[in-house]
Amino acid sequence: MSKHHESTHSNIHSSEPISKQDYADQLAVMQVELNTLARWVKYYNKRLLIIFEGRDTAGKGGVINAISATLNPRQCRVVALDKPNEIEKGQWYFQRYVPHLPAAGSIVLMDRSWYNRAGVEKVMGYCSADEVQHFLKQTPVFEKLLIDDGILLFKYWLTVDQVEQEHRLFDRLQDPLKRWKLSPVDLLARHRYAEYGQARDEMLQATHAKHAPWTLVNFNDQRLGRLTLIRHLLAQFPDCSVPDEWMDFPPLKGQPAVESFDGPLQPIQPYKLHAR
Repeated sequence: MSKHHESTHSNIHSSEPISKQDYADQLAVMQVELNTLARWVKYYNKRLLIIFEGRDTAGKGGVINAISATLNPRQCRVVALDKPNEIEKGQWYFQRYVPHLPAAGSIVLMDRSWYNRAGVEKVMGYCSADEVQHFLKQTPVFEKLLIDDGILLFKYWLTVDQVEQEHRLFDRLQDPLKRWKLSPVDLLARHRYAEYGQARDEMLQATHAKHAPWTLVNFNDQRLGRLTLIRHLLAQFPDCSVPDEWMDFPPLKGQPAVESFDGPLQPIQPYKLHAR
């Protein structure tokens, strides 16, 4: 894979941002298809693992939420690991990720993954150059073992230009509901955009394989990026319909009951809406 500028890693181009309503309409259709895919995974005891990588603020959490929002949380799990603790630092690098791999009939969405080693750990100096090279050699082998064992692995890299990244970082700084997303490392990374790009290119060169390819998606428009990614994912499963599980739903016998409580415990008072 040749090196490219970040903005050329586009799966789709649009002159105008997609509207909130158009996005909601398109996503609703795809979420029905995602549920069909989830039923297929469960019916055939498949193991689906989807890795989401990209720069800070690229939109990994947003697309993961869009995928998982209507799926059964007991079947579809989101894995977002914190930095390794002292015990994990002394383990084989991939070891702490293995317990989070999907079991039969389940889906795992990884918000960052073992590729931290080739990205933030390398750029921020949290590991040595030898450790990075060792990782890049081991990763295709590790992923081949997963795939040979039956895991369905998909790897997505979300791209974002620096102007858009700066806007999103500032938005996080100003918004108290998003402040938790902003860390000191994120602020330091602002000045290392080029280094992150170089690390990304080296990682893609070493780990883009026929058995485990990367798919790059333009996330400068996050709504459009989510739809692009989800549509691409669904296209990998052109026919995943399974027999519907019929459930009989007979009418109730008698009048529906009203919730009531004996004793001192009662529901709290309803919330009072404030006038605008």
